Amino acid sequence: MTLRSFRPRALAAVSLTAVAALTLAACGSSDDSGSDSASGSAATRTVKTAMGDVKVKKAPQRVVVLDTAELDSALTLGVKPVGATHADVTSGFLNYLPKDQVAGIEDVGQMMTPNLEAIAGLKPDLILTSKIRHGDKYAELSKIAPTVMTENTGYPWKENFQVHAEALGKGAEAKMVADGYADHVADVTKALGGKEKVAATEVNMVRFVEGADIRIYGKKNYIATILADVGLGRPAITDQAKDGFSYDVSPEKIDLADADVVFHSTYGDPKKSKETETTGGGLWKNMDAVKNGKVFAVDDQLWIQGIGYTAADKILGELHKSLVK
Repeated sequence: MTLRSFRPRALAAVSLTAVAALTLAACGSSDDSGSDSASGSAATRTVKTAMGDVKVKKAPQRVVVLDTAELDSALTLGVKPVGATHADVTSGFLNYLPKDQVAGIEDVGQMMTPNLEAIAGLKPDLILTSKIRHGDKYAELSKIAPTVMTENTGYPWKENFQVHAEALGKGAEAKMVADGYADHVADVTKALGGKEKVAATEVNMVRFVEGADIRIYGKKNYIATILADVGLGRPAITDQAKDGFSYDVSPEKIDLADADVVFHSTYGDPKKSKETETTGGGLWKNMDAVKNGKVFAVDDQLWIQGIGYTAADKILGELHKSLVK
Protein backbone atom coordinates (compact mmCIF):
# COMPACT_ATOMS: atom_id res chain seq x y z
CA MET A 1 0.00 0.00 0.00
CA THR A 2 1.52 3.34 -1.02
CA LEU A 3 1.80 6.43 1.12
CA ARG A 4 -0.54 8.25 -1.19
CA SER A 5 -3.38 5.94 -0.21
CA PHE A 6 -3.11 7.24 3.35
CA ARG A 7 -3.94 10.82 2.42
CA PRO A 8 -7.34 11.46 4.02
CA ARG A 9 -10.05 11.74 1.40
CA ALA A 10 -11.80 14.63 3.13
CA LEU A 11 -8.62 16.67 3.49
CA ALA A 12 -7.83 16.17 -0.18
CA ALA A 13 -11.37 17.23 -1.00
CA VAL A 14 -10.92 20.48 0.91
CA SER A 15 -7.67 21.31 -0.82
CA LEU A 16 -8.76 20.35 -4.34
CA THR A 17 -12.51 20.81 -4.48
CA ALA A 18 -13.91 22.83 -1.59
CA VAL A 19 -11.38 25.57 -2.15
CA ALA A 20 -13.18 26.33 -5.40
CA ALA A 21 -16.56 26.29 -3.69
CA LEU A 22 -16.41 29.15 -1.24
CA THR A 23 -20.16 29.51 -0.94
CA LEU A 24 -20.39 27.40 2.21
CA ALA A 25 -19.38 30.30 4.42
CA ALA A 26 -22.63 30.37 6.34
CA CYS A 27 -22.27 26.82 7.69
CA GLY A 28 -21.41 26.05 11.30
CA SER A 29 -22.01 29.49 12.73
CA SER A 30 -23.97 31.31 15.38
CA ASP A 31 -25.74 33.96 13.32
CA ASP A 32 -26.53 37.50 14.39
CA SER A 33 -28.68 40.06 12.68
CA GLY A 34 -27.07 43.40 12.07
CA SER A 35 -24.26 44.65 9.91
CA ASP A 36 -20.52 44.93 9.90
CA SER A 37 -19.38 48.49 10.53
CA ALA A 38 -16.75 48.36 7.80
CA SER A 39 -19.04 47.25 4.95
CA GLY A 40 -22.35 48.50 6.29
CA SER A 41 -24.13 45.53 4.80
CA ALA A 42 -22.38 42.25 5.57
CA ALA A 43 -24.05 40.03 8.15
CA THR A 44 -21.96 38.96 11.12
CA ARG A 45 -21.50 35.97 13.39
CA THR A 46 -20.46 35.92 17.03
CA VAL A 47 -17.38 33.89 17.85
CA LYS A 48 -16.46 32.94 21.41
CA THR A 49 -12.77 33.74 21.94
CA ALA A 50 -10.20 33.92 24.74
CA MET A 51 -10.94 37.65 24.92
CA GLY A 52 -14.72 37.32 24.96
CA ASP A 53 -17.37 37.34 22.24
CA VAL A 54 -16.25 38.91 18.97
CA LYS A 55 -18.45 39.76 15.99
CA VAL A 56 -16.94 38.93 12.62
CA LYS A 57 -18.20 38.92 9.05
CA LYS A 58 -19.94 35.74 8.00
CA ALA A 59 -17.52 35.39 5.10
CA PRO A 60 -14.28 37.27 5.80
CA GLN A 61 -12.39 38.10 2.61
CA ARG A 62 -9.23 39.77 3.90
CA VAL A 63 -7.73 37.68 6.68
CA VAL A 64 -4.44 38.29 8.49
CA VAL A 65 -2.88 35.50 10.56
CA LEU A 66 -0.18 36.10 13.15
CA ASP A 67 1.15 32.63 13.93
CA THR A 68 1.98 29.35 12.23
CA ALA A 69 -1.07 27.47 13.55
CA GLU A 70 -3.45 30.09 12.21
CA LEU A 71 -1.73 30.02 8.82
CA ASP A 72 -2.02 26.24 8.67
CA SER A 73 -5.71 26.44 9.65
CA ALA A 74 -6.56 29.07 7.05
CA LEU A 75 -4.82 27.28 4.18
CA THR A 76 -6.24 23.91 5.23
CA LEU A 77 -9.72 25.44 5.02
CA GLY A 78 -9.07 26.93 1.60
CA VAL A 79 -8.59 30.52 2.77
CA LYS A 80 -5.52 32.38 1.54
CA PRO A 81 -4.66 35.16 4.00
CA VAL A 82 -3.74 38.57 2.65
CA GLY A 83 -1.08 38.81 5.34
CA ALA A 84 0.85 36.63 7.77
CA THR A 85 3.78 36.94 10.12
CA HIS A 86 6.90 34.96 9.29
CA ALA A 87 8.41 32.25 11.44
CA ASP A 88 11.98 32.55 12.65
CA VAL A 89 13.31 30.40 9.81
CA THR A 90 15.23 31.21 6.65
CA SER A 91 12.24 30.26 4.51
CA GLY A 92 9.99 32.80 6.26
CA PHE A 93 6.79 30.82 5.94
CA LEU A 94 7.25 27.21 7.05
CA ASN A 95 8.65 25.04 4.28
CA TYR A 96 6.05 22.25 4.46
CA LEU A 97 3.37 24.60 3.16
CA PRO A 98 2.84 24.41 -0.63
CA LYS A 99 4.64 27.33 -2.27
CA ASP A 100 1.71 28.12 -4.52
CA GLN A 101 -0.51 28.51 -1.46
CA VAL A 102 1.75 30.99 0.33
CA ALA A 103 2.79 32.91 -2.77
CA GLY A 104 1.48 36.47 -2.63
CA ILE A 105 0.78 36.50 1.11
CA GLU A 106 2.12 39.78 2.51
CA ASP A 107 4.76 39.38 5.23
CA VAL A 108 3.66 41.54 8.19
CA GLY A 109 6.70 40.98 10.38
CA GLN A 110 8.22 38.46 12.74
CA MET A 111 5.72 36.34 14.64
CA MET A 112 6.28 37.86 18.10
CA THR A 113 6.64 41.43 16.81
CA PRO A 114 4.07 41.95 14.06
CA ASN A 115 4.10 45.24 12.21
CA LEU A 116 0.78 46.83 13.14
CA GLU A 117 1.10 49.50 10.47
CA ALA A 118 1.61 46.86 7.79
CA ILE A 119 -1.41 44.92 9.11
CA ALA A 120 -3.60 48.02 9.05
CA GLY A 121 -2.42 48.78 5.51
CA LEU A 122 -3.90 45.50 4.32
CA LYS A 123 -7.35 46.56 5.54
CA PRO A 124 -8.21 43.14 7.01
CA ASP A 125 -11.72 42.16 8.03
CA LEU A 126 -10.41 39.45 10.40
CA ILE A 127 -7.24 38.82 12.40
CA LEU A 128 -6.46 35.37 13.82
CA THR A 129 -3.94 34.73 16.60
CA SER A 130 -3.67 33.57 20.23
CA LYS A 131 -3.65 35.30 23.59
CA ILE A 132 -0.35 33.71 24.59
CA ARG A 133 1.31 35.28 21.53
CA HIS A 134 -0.36 38.64 21.18
CA GLY A 135 -2.67 39.20 24.12
CA ASP A 136 -0.72 42.36 24.98
CA LYS A 137 -1.55 43.77 21.53
CA TYR A 138 -5.25 42.90 21.56
CA ALA A 139 -6.52 46.46 21.99
CA GLU A 140 -4.41 47.72 19.10
CA LEU A 141 -5.27 44.80 16.84
CA SER A 142 -8.99 45.11 17.60
CA LYS A 143 -8.93 48.70 16.37
CA ILE A 144 -7.69 47.43 13.01
CA ALA A 145 -10.15 44.55 12.59
CA PRO A 146 -12.17 41.99 14.59
CA THR A 147 -9.51 39.90 16.30
CA VAL A 148 -10.16 36.27 17.23
CA MET A 149 -7.75 34.87 19.80
CA THR A 150 -7.52 31.37 21.20
CA GLU A 151 -6.12 31.06 24.71
CA ASN A 152 -3.02 29.11 23.74
CA THR A 153 -1.31 27.29 20.90
CA GLY A 154 0.20 23.83 20.46
CA TYR A 155 -1.52 21.16 22.55
CA PRO A 156 -5.15 22.38 22.04
CA TRP A 157 -4.62 22.70 18.28
CA LYS A 158 -7.77 20.77 17.33
CA GLU A 159 -10.01 22.96 19.51
CA ASN A 160 -8.24 26.06 18.18
CA PHE A 161 -8.84 24.90 14.62
CA GLN A 162 -12.57 24.82 15.31
CA VAL A 163 -12.42 28.42 16.55
CA HIS A 164 -10.53 29.43 13.42
CA ALA A 165 -13.07 27.60 11.26
CA GLU A 166 -16.01 29.33 12.91
CA ALA A 167 -14.37 32.73 12.51
CA LEU A 168 -13.74 31.99 8.84
CA GLY A 169 -17.23 30.62 8.26
CA LYS A 170 -15.87 27.21 7.32
CA GLY A 171 -17.76 24.82 9.58
CA ALA A 172 -18.57 22.30 6.84
CA GLU A 173 -15.00 22.23 5.57
CA ALA A 174 -13.68 21.86 9.13
CA LYS A 175 -15.75 18.72 9.63
CA MET A 176 -14.38 17.27 6.41
CA VAL A 177 -10.83 17.97 7.55
CA ALA A 178 -11.32 16.45 11.02
CA ASP A 179 -13.04 13.37 9.58
CA GLY A 180 -10.27 12.96 7.03
CA TYR A 181 -7.63 13.16 9.73
CA ALA A 182 -9.43 10.50 11.79
CA ASP A 183 -9.54 8.23 8.75
CA HIS A 184 -5.85 8.78 8.11
CA VAL A 185 -4.99 8.00 11.74
CA ALA A 186 -6.98 4.77 11.60
CA ASP A 187 -5.25 3.73 8.38
CA VAL A 188 -1.79 4.36 9.83
CA THR A 189 -2.57 2.47 13.04
CA LYS A 190 -3.80 -0.47 10.99
CA ALA A 191 -0.74 -0.41 8.72
CA LEU A 192 1.57 -0.47 11.75
CA GLY A 193 0.02 -3.70 13.02
CA GLY A 194 -3.08 -2.59 14.87
CA LYS A 195 -3.79 -0.95 18.21
CA GLU A 196 -2.17 -3.56 20.44
CA LYS A 197 1.11 -3.68 18.53
CA VAL A 198 1.25 0.09 18.16
CA ALA A 199 0.65 0.65 21.89
CA ALA A 200 3.58 -1.64 22.67
CA THR A 201 5.94 0.56 20.64
CA GLU A 202 7.36 3.36 22.79
CA VAL A 203 8.30 6.52 20.91
CA ASN A 204 10.21 9.61 21.98
CA MET A 205 10.47 13.00 20.30
CA VAL A 206 13.72 14.89 20.93
CA ARG A 207 14.31 18.49 19.92
CA PHE A 208 17.71 20.18 19.81
CA VAL A 209 17.20 23.91 20.41
CA GLU A 210 19.79 26.61 19.89
CA GLY A 211 20.28 28.50 23.14
CA ALA A 212 18.43 25.97 25.30
CA ASP A 213 18.69 22.47 26.75
CA ILE A 214 17.69 19.42 24.73
CA ARG A 215 13.98 18.72 24.97
CA ILE A 216 12.46 15.28 25.40
CA TYR A 217 8.86 16.03 24.54
CA GLY A 218 6.15 15.06 27.00
CA LYS A 219 2.48 14.34 26.37
CA LYS A 220 1.00 17.85 26.25
CA ASN A 221 2.20 19.38 23.01
CA TYR A 222 1.26 19.26 19.34
CA ILE A 223 3.37 16.30 18.22
CA ALA A 224 2.38 14.28 21.30
CA THR A 225 -1.29 14.49 20.33
CA ILE A 226 -0.55 12.96 16.92
CA LEU A 227 1.49 10.13 18.47
CA ALA A 228 -1.36 9.54 20.93
CA ASP A 229 -3.98 9.53 18.17
CA VAL A 230 -2.08 6.79 16.36
CA GLY A 231 -1.93 4.96 19.70
CA LEU A 232 1.84 4.82 20.07
CA GLY A 233 3.30 4.19 23.52
CA ARG A 234 5.44 6.77 25.31
CA PRO A 235 8.34 6.01 27.70
CA ALA A 236 8.05 6.77 31.43
CA ILE A 237 10.43 9.74 31.10
CA THR A 238 7.68 11.67 29.35
CA ASP A 239 5.66 11.70 32.56
CA GLN A 240 8.39 13.85 34.11
CA ALA A 241 7.95 16.61 31.55
CA LYS A 242 7.35 20.03 33.11
CA ASP A 243 3.67 20.92 32.67
CA GLY A 244 3.52 17.92 30.36
CA PHE A 245 5.47 19.81 27.72
CA SER A 246 9.10 18.67 27.87
CA TYR A 247 11.77 17.14 30.08
CA ASP A 248 14.96 19.07 29.38
CA VAL A 249 18.38 17.45 29.53
CA SER A 250 22.02 18.15 28.76
CA PRO A 251 24.04 16.08 26.26
CA GLU A 252 25.39 14.16 29.28
CA LYS A 253 21.90 12.81 29.99
CA ILE A 254 20.68 12.17 26.46
CA ASP A 255 20.46 8.44 27.12
CA LEU A 256 17.29 9.23 29.10
CA ALA A 257 15.66 9.76 25.70
CA ASP A 258 16.13 6.13 24.66
CA ALA A 259 13.02 4.31 23.45
CA ASP A 260 11.96 1.76 20.86
CA VAL A 261 11.88 4.61 18.34
CA VAL A 262 13.34 8.12 18.59
CA PHE A 263 12.49 10.99 16.29
CA HIS A 264 14.61 14.14 16.55
CA SER A 265 14.56 17.61 15.06
CA THR A 266 16.73 20.71 15.31
CA TYR A 267 15.78 24.36 15.81
CA GLY A 268 18.66 26.63 14.86
CA ASP A 269 22.26 25.81 14.12
CA PRO A 270 23.14 22.10 14.62
CA LYS A 271 26.35 22.97 16.48
CA LYS A 272 24.85 25.69 18.65
CA SER A 273 21.86 23.51 19.46
CA LYS A 274 24.21 20.70 20.61
CA GLU A 275 22.86 18.32 17.99
CA THR A 276 26.30 17.72 16.45
CA GLU A 277 27.93 17.19 19.82
CA THR A 278 25.17 14.93 21.14
CA THR A 279 24.57 12.68 18.15
CA GLY A 280 28.31 12.22 17.74
CA GLY A 281 28.81 11.14 21.34
CA GLY A 282 28.96 7.73 22.95
CA LEU A 283 25.76 8.04 25.00
CA TRP A 284 23.71 8.67 21.87
CA LYS A 285 25.40 5.95 19.85
CA ASN A 286 24.86 3.41 22.64
CA MET A 287 21.10 3.98 22.86
CA ASP A 288 19.08 0.93 21.83
CA ALA A 289 17.10 2.96 19.31
CA VAL A 290 20.33 3.99 17.56
CA LYS A 291 21.75 0.47 17.58
CA ASN A 292 18.51 -0.91 16.17
CA GLY A 293 18.30 1.68 13.40
CA LYS A 294 15.17 3.21 14.89
CA VAL A 295 16.29 6.84 15.09
CA PHE A 296 14.91 9.27 12.52
CA ALA A 297 15.80 12.89 11.88
CA VAL A 298 12.69 14.90 10.98
CA ASP A 299 11.94 18.44 9.83
CA ASP A 300 11.45 20.77 12.80
CA GLN A 301 9.28 23.13 10.78
CA LEU A 302 6.86 20.32 10.03
CA TRP A 303 6.89 18.22 13.21
CA ILE A 304 7.11 21.00 15.81
CA GLN A 305 6.25 24.39 14.33
CA GLY A 306 3.37 23.68 11.93
CA ILE A 307 0.62 22.98 14.48
CA GLY A 308 -2.27 22.18 12.18
CA TYR A 309 -4.06 19.58 10.09
CA THR A 310 -2.00 20.09 6.94
CA ALA A 311 1.16 19.48 8.95
CA ALA A 312 -0.45 16.55 10.79
CA ASP A 313 -1.39 14.88 7.52
CA LYS A 314 2.24 14.99 6.37
CA ILE A 315 3.50 13.80 9.76
CA LEU A 316 1.19 10.80 9.65
CA GLY A 317 2.64 9.90 6.28
CA GLU A 318 6.18 10.11 7.66
CA LEU A 319 5.26 8.05 10.72
CA HIS A 320 3.92 5.33 8.45
CA LYS A 321 7.00 5.41 6.23
CA SER A 322 9.40 5.23 9.19
CA LEU A 323 7.67 2.69 11.42
CA VAL A 324 6.41 0.26 8.81
CA LYS A 325 10.01 -0.76 8.02
